[in-house]
Amino acid sequence: MKNIYVEEGSRPIKAWTDIEDDALAQAKNLARLPFIDRNGVALMPDCHLGRGSTVGTVIATDKAIIPAAVGVDIGCGMNAVRLSLKASDLPDSLLAIRRQIERDVPLGAGGSRDRPAAMDSLTSALHKGPSFKRWFGGFAQSRKADEISLIKKAQAQLGTLGSGNHFIEMCLDENQDVWVMLHSGSRGIGNMIGSYFIEKAKRRMEQFSIHLPDGDLAYLTEGDDDFDDYVEAVNWAQDYALENRRVMMDSAIAALRRHIPREFNLTQEAINCHHNYVEKESHFGRNLWVTRKGAIRAQVGDLGIIPGSMGQRSYIVRGKGELESYCSCSHGAGRKMSRTQARKTFTVADLVQQTKGVECRKDKMVLDEIPSSYKDIDEVMANQVDLVEVVHTLKAVLCVKGS
Repeated sequence: MKNIYVEEGSRPIKAWTDIEDDALAQAKNLARLPFIDRNGVALMPDCHLGRGSTVGTVIATDKAIIPAAVGVDIGCGMNAVRLSLKASDLPDSLLAIRRQIERDVPLGAGGSRDRPAAMDSLTSALHKGPSFKRWFGGFAQSRKADEISLIKKAQAQLGTLGSGNHFIEMCLDENQDVWVMLHSGSRGIGNMIGSYFIEKAKRRMEQFSIHLPDGDLAYLTEGDDDFDDYVEAVNWAQDYALENRRVMMDSAIAALRRHIPREFNLTQEAINCHHNYVEKESHFGRNLWVTRKGAIRAQVGDLGIIPGSMGQRSYIVRGKGELESYCSCSHGAGRKMSRTQARKTFTVADLVQQTKGVECRKDKMVLDEIPSSYKDIDEVMANQVDLVEVVHTLKAVLCVKGS
C-alpha cells in the first residue's frame, strides 16, 4: 500500500498509487457515505477519474449498493486462453488472421449475430427470477419497448465486441506460447439495465430528500423492492457478459484455425473474470456488498488478467488475498488522459511508432487508444506486488479494436 488518507467523519482511503486531486476528491465523497465499510475504500494502482467514483475503486458496503459505481457496462471483463501453439507456428504476416477475426466477430456499437443457443438458458434464467415480472416489465416500459424486443436485442449482440477500449488480442508469453485474450462486457442490454437502475437510485434520493455531493453516488438499500430487482438484474447482466466473452472466444479461435494449418487445442484458460461488477462477499468477518469498479478479484490463488495497452505488456496474475484491498487488484493500465486529449496530443505517425510489431489498425479512428494515453503498465504492476504475483507476461502481436 502506498498512501492512506484519513479525515474526520470519513472512512479511510487506502491507495496503491499516488492519486490525482480530482480522483482523490471523488474518493473522499465516497468515503463519507454512511454505509461504506469501516475498513474504508481501496484505490487500485490504475485508478483515475470516473463517473461518481474513480475507475479502479473497490467499494465494500453494508446493506446498500451504488448502481453508478457498478456502471453501465455491467460485467465488463476479460477472458484469456493459452493455445498449444508456439510463435514459430504463426504465419509471417498476421494481417489475414486479423481481418478474419474482424469479419467473424461483429465490432462496434451494433450487433448482427445469429442467436446463439446459449441465449436460451440466459432468457430462461431471467424469467425464473422471483421479481422478473416486476423489474423487467418496468424496465421495458422505460425504454418504450416490449420485453420480447429487448430480449431480441440482447440475442443479437451476444458474441459481439462493442467499441471503445474493447479488444481481441493474440499474444506471446515468456515461453513463446500463443495466447488469445479479449475484453468486453454486457453490451447494450447491460447499458440499458445499468442506466435504468441509476435513475431509480437518483429518484429514491429525491423521494427521501437525501442530498449527496455527487448525484452518481445515489444508492439503493436492502429491504426495498428496487434493491432486490437490481441484484437480480445485475446478476443476469453479469452472466450475459461471461457468456458474451465465451462466444467471442469460440469465434476468435475458429478464425485462427482457418489460417493456421496445424492442429492445436486450448491448454489453459487463465480466467473469465469481471472487472465492473458487484457481489456479496465476506471480509473481516462481515458480509458485505463488494463493488469492483475497474478492479478484479484477487483472493488467494485466483487467476486474473491485467492487460496493458496496444504495444505494452499484459499479465496473467495470481491473487495473494490482501485483506486491505478486499482481495482485489487493478484491472489494467488505466488511462492517464481522456480520449479527446489523446486525439489532440498524438498523431497517426505516433500510433504507428508505438504499435510497431503489432498487427493492428493504425488510423485516426483508434488514435484515442494509443499506448501513451495509458499509464505505464509496469509501474502499475510494481505498485501492487502485495496484491498479486505474476504468472505469465504477455506481449501482443495482433490486436483487434472495437472502435
